[in-house]
Parts: sequence; structure tokens; C-alpha cells
Amino acid sequence: MCANCRAEPDMEKFSSIRGYAAPLMQINIDTDQMIPSRFLPRAHEPGVLKEGLFSEWKTRPDGTPNPDFILNRAPFSEATILLAGRNFGCGSSREGAPKALRQWGMRVIIAASFGDIFYGNCFRNGMVPVILPEPTVEAMAADAMARGADALIDVDLERNTVTTARGEVLSFPSPARLRAMLLGGLDEIDLTLTMRQDIDAFRGRDTGGRPWAYALPRAN
Repeated sequence: MCANCRAEPDMEKFSSIRGYAAPLMQINIDTDQMIPSRFLPRAHEPGVLKEGLFSEWKTRPDGTPNPDFILNRAPFSEATILLAGRNFGCGSSREGAPKALRQWGMRVIIAASFGDIFYGNCFRNGMVPVILPEPTVEAMAADAMARGADALIDVDLERNTVTTARGEVLSFPSPARLRAMLLGGLDEIDLTLTMRQDIDAFRGRDTGGRPWAYALPRAN
């Protein structure tokens, strides 16, 4: 994790969204391709990660926008959902990658599989990583290209469902703890504090059996 990519002060809640879905179906897109390391020292500056997102793909060598890159093309330039190839977010654990996607405006990433650390970091940075079968994601990507401005997808985290542009309702898994964090707009400390009564009750019971575990060190 880069030193400048710290958690935001407030987690943004997510319950459901309807948005354009941009297809980027290359497999094994790694975190360095998402956000090259040269942007990380300035990650604390507003908009830097957004600027760096897919910078090698979205700009030409002369610095002008690449019109062939999907996120430079209407309506996908306004996409809040990304359809991605399998093993999305592999490579290093840099948290700048999900932060860059979030700064761009993404709230949902749909793929057949994710890098493990990237998957968890999506939840911690206000996005929902949705795992669906690869043929399903590929069909949704083809449909998005065909429909263009009509390529709207609904994602409901409360119900763990995706509704495609064709009206198909698909279920996806999500870890209970990470899902609760995002639904409540909580970071991991906030979520732990919601269990304060249970923690205090356990400590009260445990103190009787293991008082030595709670003994305070003597002052010198």
C-alpha cells in the first residue's frame, strides 16, 4: 500500500445504483495498469488518481485523449459500472488502484474473478466488486456495446442482485462483514464499534476466568 493512499475520512454508503456499464474485457488487468506508480507520490492531491487511471491506455503519446479507449467514448465516459475481464486487479496490493476507479466515478466492478486484496479494497473504498460467471459477463459486455446509451444496469447490494439491460436478474455473493460496512457507510473501526456491547459483555465474562489477561502493568 502506498504511504499517501490513506482511507478517506468518511466511507460513502452504497445500497443500489443504476448506471452505464463500460466493457473493458481484457483479462489480467493489474493494479499497475490501472494506476502507474509515478502517480502514487501525489495520490493525496485532488484528482491525481483520476488523472492517472489507465493513463497508458486513455491518452496517446502526445498527451491527447485516445478516442478508441472505452472510457473516452460516450456514453461510457459517464459509466459508474465497469465490466471487466477475469482476474481484474491482480498484481501488487496498491490501494491507489481502487481509489483511482472511485475518483473516476465507478461504484461497481463486474468480473468473473478479482485479485484477492483488490477485491477487499473495493469495499473499503466505496465500490462493489461483483463476481458473475465469465460467459455472463462477456454477454453483458457484448450487450453494452450493442445498446450504447441504453446499456443501463441495476446493482442492488441489499438484495445482492444485478439486473441486466435485458431484464435478467442475477445473484452474486458478498462477504457479510464487507457488505455491512458498505451498506452502513462504515470503516472497519466503525463497524467494530457497533459491536461494543458484545465486546464489553465478553470482556466482563472473560475477566473472571482470566484476570491476568487484563492486569495493568505496574507503574515504575
